[in-house]
Formats: sequence, structure tokens, C-alpha cells
Amino acid sequence: MNRDPDRQKIFTRRAAMLAGGKAVLLTALAGRLYYLQVVEADRYATLADENRINLRLLAPPRGRIIDRFGRPLAENQQNYRLQLVPEDVKGSEIQEVLDHVQKIVTLTEGDKRRIIREVRRNRAFVPVTLKENLSWSEVARIEINAPDLPGLMIDVGRSRRYPFGPEAAHVLGYVASVSENDLDDDPLLKLPGFRVGRAGIEKVHDLDLRGTGGSSEVEVNAFGRMIRELSRREGQPGAEVMLTLDMGLQKYIAERLGTESASVVVMDVRNGDVLAMVSNPSYDSNDFNRGLSTGEWQELVNNERAPLINKSIAGVYPPGSTFKMMVLLAALEKGVISPDHKIHCSGEYELGDAKFHCWKRHGHGFVDALEAVTESCDVYFYEIAKRTGIDRIAATARKFGLDLPTGIDLPGEQGGLIPTRDWKRATRDEPWHQGETVIAGIGQGFVLLTPLQMALMTARIANGGRAVTPHLTRAIGGVPADRRAPDAAPSLNIPPGHLELVMEAMNRVVNHPTGTARRSNTGIEDFPMAGKTGTVQVRRISKAEREQGVRKNEELPWKYRDHALFVGFAPVENPRYAVSVVVEHGGGGSTTAAPIAKDVLVEAYNRGSAGPGVAIAGAQPQPRKQDAATETAEKPAELATRSDGGT
Repeated sequence: MNRDPDRQKIFTRRAAMLAGGKAVLLTALAGRLYYLQVVEADRYATLADENRINLRLLAPPRGRIIDRFGRPLAENQQNYRLQLVPEDVKGSEIQEVLDHVQKIVTLTEGDKRRIIREVRRNRAFVPVTLKENLSWSEVARIEINAPDLPGLMIDVGRSRRYPFGPEAAHVLGYVASVSENDLDDDPLLKLPGFRVGRAGIEKVHDLDLRGTGGSSEVEVNAFGRMIRELSRREGQPGAEVMLTLDMGLQKYIAERLGTESASVVVMDVRNGDVLAMVSNPSYDSNDFNRGLSTGEWQELVNNERAPLINKSIAGVYPPGSTFKMMVLLAALEKGVISPDHKIHCSGEYELGDAKFHCWKRHGHGFVDALEAVTESCDVYFYEIAKRTGIDRIAATARKFGLDLPTGIDLPGEQGGLIPTRDWKRATRDEPWHQGETVIAGIGQGFVLLTPLQMALMTARIANGGRAVTPHLTRAIGGVPADRRAPDAAPSLNIPPGHLELVMEAMNRVVNHPTGTARRSNTGIEDFPMAGKTGTVQVRRISKAEREQGVRKNEELPWKYRDHALFVGFAPVENPRYAVSVVVEHGGGGSTTAAPIAKDVLVEAYNRGSAGPGVAIAGAQPQPRKQDAATETAEKPAELATRSDGGT
């Protein structure tokens, strides 16, 4: 009986302890709930929103590229893309859909493998792009067949468009997808389908053209599927880049060259504006934007005329007789000759056991400086080069920007080569020979220049010896890229009398009865052209060939024909334009290159290519009325000239 009260006490004590424990747990739970729901309410609400709302980066429109008169050279267009949403198609039916699509638009086996790979890699609701840059007819065919094509949809985006295609490709370059080497801190580079400049102006001004990204707030579910867009802030478009080019002149030159493998550069001699830079043949920048097939790429790479190379800045050629102005200026500065000093040309020049030949087999007789340039006498320049020395010739060439790249705002520029004694010792560990100086006197041997360097040399002669530098960018975002006045370029410190002599000699080359380019005068009274022809052999001519008579260029395979060159400026009084023409394996400088230069300068004159242009897009150039004389002028007849200098 006494044990029942004890049990009652034990039970009561245990019940009290259990109740107390529950009370403590409930209190702790209530406190935790209060902490989470009241104290930390804002923090968890933010976390919930972050799980529900995604902030997505929006690619901005890429900036336009325009010419000096406001013509669009690179712009954006609507890009119709065919996309597939895998979750709307049974896995086993995706191949059937692709086979059906292949009957409507072109899909290669490589495209199909890529699509299957992306379908497997991404979530089922993420669209996969099947084909970009669809034509309107392709879009229409897809829409008509839409009921039989589950999971397909047309998406509209932006893609780069180059209205002039191959005619400006080497200057503009192209855009391409981002590679791993391009990645940096810019988040835009991680956007699917984002493009960056891969060559030309597109590459040089890529950061300016990109713009600033926008943002979009979208509501998503737990699986990441977008439910709705909550807000959108568009990005800042890329800056508009204005070039110095006159696209009308550029287009004319490309058409004038036809199928020739050639380069033409036109500069404003006052300020270095590059008005045209054509490298032929070319490629179409639009093809790189849409993507080249393996066959198309191989065709470009294996073409012997190198359409992928910008010959104007990356092609290096012996300048031939166009280099004679540098040799003459060096000789005059050193004082080894006077302007009226005469040298006899018998048709060949002997130095030790070697013979160097003039292009005129029986020689020019006694010639002075003016006559030697006018008639392109090789023997005269052999002799004055020997008297002057290679190092002094190189020093003069450096003043005209021929020893280094010009620094133009394009990637991939080569610097050519102006040899010296030290250069040969450093690169070949061999002494310099006097015969190498002689052959350099007519712009052959080790001497190499780019067409742009030849144009720069001519511009610095024509502007009175001022060190203008070539450039293509005129303004970025409406802000001038170069505020220097035309007369602000430093002087080359060439005696004015020497330059006047050279300019008069170049005038006589075109406008004197004995000039090598006399049949390429412009025919415009207030726009005469001055210049210098050049013909460069690309193979050694043997003694036997010379005795039997050298075969004409047109009788030789293309790759064995001489290069044809011409440099010139116009008008003779108060020059405005400088031009260089290099036609690979084109034959004679007077018969091939000089007529092209004449036509190009006349076109620049008629168009007013070096006019002020516009600061913003919209204006068009006002062509000048063409002279009746030039409208009816006949094509110049051929005049055989050579600058062989063979040993």
C-alpha cells in the first residue's frame, strides 16, 4: 500500500520534466520561427526573388562603319534563325525532323551532328539553332510546312552585313564567334552568338564597335524555364566609325582591276587620308559571317592569287624603277652629281666581270637627271647608286617612311626592306658587295616595299617633303580621330630644289614626248598627272635568252611575267592625290599599271574624293562633271618599257 504514493510521486515528477522539456523545445522553435520570419525576413525574401528572377545580359547592336561621305560599309540586319525546342519533339523523332528540314534548307551532315550534340548537352526546353541567316523564301517555306515540323520556330536576331562585299573586305575585315583566346573580363564575350572583330577595321576598333550591354529581368521556375519578362533595359549601341575611304572610288577601282592580281592605294597628299585601298582578288566578308564550308575555305587558301592577303599592306615587292627617285635624291644630297651632269648609257653597265643591262638594248646615249627619270635609264642609276653608296640611299629612303611599317590603323602590315651594310652583316653574316648597290639603284635586289609604302613615298614627294602618315579612321562616335592641320606634319628636311627637280622629272614621265608613260596622260588641262613607271622581273634572264631575244610577257606562263608598277600624283601644280599601282605579273609598268593609275586619278578628280565629306551619316559626294576629252579618250596604246637590271 505504501508503494502507490511513491509511484505517484515519480510519475508526477517525470511528467513535469517532460512538460518542461516540451516547453523549452516549443520556446526554441517559436524563437527560431520569429528569427527567420521577422528578423531575417528581408534576407530570405531577397534570396527567394533571386531564385525566382534571373538578370540576363543583352547584347547591344554593333556600331556601323561608314565611308567619308556617310555610305554604310558595315551595318546590322535582321537575322532569321531556325531553332528547335527539343522538349516539343520526342527523342526518337528529332532525326526525322532534321531529315525533313534538310529538304527545305541546306543542312550538312556536320550541322546535323552539331545539332544532336547540343540537344543532348542542353536542357530540353533550351532552343537549339539549326540554321542562321535564312532568306525570306526559306522562312516562308518553313512557315508553310510548320504543321509537319513540331518543335521548330523562327527567331529574329541581328547579324553583320557588308553591302559592298569583296570590294572593301580587306579594309573592313569581318566578325566571327568568340574563341577562348578572346575571353577577358567583358561579360558580353560569354553571350551565345556574340561576335567580335577578327580582321581589318572590325578588329582594330572592336571595343568601340561593341557598345555596352543591356539587361533583362525574367521570372523563371525551379527548372530555369522562363515564365515572363519583368523588365528590360536596352544596351548602348556601339560607336559609329567613319573611315577616310571614298567607297565610290573604291568600287570603281575594284571593277577597273577586273581579274588582275593587284593592289591600288590612293592617298590625300596633304593629310594622309587613305581614299582607296584595293587588294585584288578579294573575298566576301559576308561569307565569313555566315560561315565558310571546308570547300570554300580550301578554295580561298589554295588560290595562287592569294585573295585572303591584303596586298596593299602585306604584299612586299621590289619597287623597280619607282625607287629611282630615292636614289636620285640621295645622290643630289651627297653631291655626287649635279642636276645637269650627264652620264653615257650604251645599253649595258660593267662592274668587274658582271654586266648590268638597261631596258633599252642599245642605250639612251648621254642623259642628265631629268632625262634619266623621264626615259627610265637604268645605266644612269647604276652609276649614281655606286657613287652614292647603299647606306646613304637607305638614309634617304628612311626619311620617306620606307624602312618600317607606316603605322596605318590596320592589323597585319608588313614593313618591306631597305638594305644596308649592317643589315646584311647582321642577318646573313656576309659582307655587302658593290654589285648589290648597283642593282638596288633600280629598286631590285634586296629592296622590297609594300604598295602603301610606295603611295606614302609619292605623297611625301608631292606635298613638298612633309611627313604625313597614312590613316583610315576619320572619326569615332562623331569625334574626329585626327585633329592635326594639313600643314602640321613635320618637314623631311629635303632641299626644295631637289624635290622640285624630282617632281618635274615625274611630270615629264607622263607629259613629255619621251616619257615612258606619255600615253597615259589624263587629257584634262587642269588635272595633269605626274608619275614613274616600273617593271620588275621575277625570274633571272640568262645570257642565251638575252642573245636570242627575251620572250614577251604575254608569251610566258602567268607566274613568270614581270610585275607592273606605277606611282604618281595629280594635279602637277598643287598636288592633291597620290596613287600607287602594283599589278602582279602584269607585264610592263607603262602598258599595264600607268593606264590604271590614270583612270583612277581621273575618277578621283571627277568624284571629288578628297572633298571634306561629312561628320555624320547622310550626305553623298557630289561628282564633278567629267571633261568631254576624258569621256571620249581612247585606251592608251602599249609602250614597251623594262627595268631588267639582270646580272
